Amino acid sequence: MKENKTETLYCAHCGAVISDDEDYETIDGEIVCTECVEQHTTTCDRCGAIIWTSESYGDDYTTLCSHCYHNHYTRCSCCDALLHEDDAYHLDGYDYCSDCYHDEVDRNRSIHDYGYKPEPIFYGNSKRYFGVELEIDGAGKDSENADELLVIANREQEHIYIKGDGSLDDGMELVTHPMTMEYHMNDMCWEDIMHKAISMGYRSHQTNTCGLHIHVNRDSLGDNREEQDEVISRILYFVEHHWNELLKFSRRSEYSINRWAARYGYEHSPKAILDKAKKGNNGRYAAINLMNYTTIEFRLFRGTLKYNTFLAALQLVNRICDMAVYSSDDGISKVSWSDFVSGVTEPELIQYLKERTLFVNDDVSASDDI
Repeated sequence: MKENKTETLYCAHCGAVISDDEDYETIDGEIVCTECVEQHTTTCDRCGAIIWTSESYGDDYTTLCSHCYHNHYTRCSCCDALLHEDDAYHLDGYDYCSDCYHDEVDRNRSIHDYGYKPEPIFYGNSKRYFGVELEIDGAGKDSENADELLVIANREQEHIYIKGDGSLDDGMELVTHPMTMEYHMNDMCWEDIMHKAISMGYRSHQTNTCGLHIHVNRDSLGDNREEQDEVISRILYFVEHHWNELLKFSRRSEYSINRWAARYGYEHSPKAILDKAKKGNNGRYAAINLMNYTTIEFRLFRGTLKYNTFLAALQLVNRICDMAVYSSDDGISKVSWSDFVSGVTEPELIQYLKERTLFVNDDVSASDDI
């Protein structure tokens, strides 16, 4: 603006004299020279008011004056993103953007969506950790049931979370954070969880839908990707070389294992089987799923709510990993099933092998499993 001046005018920001022929602006009732306007002010994107740049309430994309921000905008209480009031989600007195709102809702529900994956919490002190996915079915994808199981499992620590799974008829999937073998056996209340699930009417073995999946961290198998691949190739070789025995151990039918945990197919060397696995089209429905970047997943086993069966599966996986780590390619090719089981010392695994594999060759779907 330009006026006939009858007195000397000073810029309220820099103190410079504003000459008679110089333009200026009025900001918050104060006179400001054009140079300060250009360098230190901006315009509210909503109402067009000129404001000091330092007093903008917007973000990198939106400039707002105080009035427009406090009357029409808010921020996500989780990620601090700027939100118009019409775009904000409200939960328990807090405002959220869409992504953070749905994350918060999922975090607080008893049964999460299948893709839910929280930051892992590691329990125990060892190089090797086991993450377990145990599917249970037949008594409902029920939040109240899930709450009761979570109370038991997470009484002292956040040990498990529960997810829905479209492959189940009427159940859910219990997922642990990574735990050492010792922690699973001595500190994790698996027996209490299983007894509670059974009392609710859930089954795992006695279904056509449930599996027991065991994840092992890749960095326990070698110090780098090349070493890990060598060990994994020997794991695959052992599984293929002893497929018939492991099928009996798994308690799965031929149909079930081909659908949910198919083999890659035998080759004459560990490397050849690994190459076939990497080129194969099994996806994650393989006996040993290699699709995860940080873990390998043993998907062989039928689900179970019998504690001894559960521990035997964990112990078997641990022994296979040990053998693959400490054997050469030539050495593992010479290991017979009898050699393997003769070295077993774990009581639970010994009992299970006697019942299922070494001395009994009858129906693998034994009636005492649950």
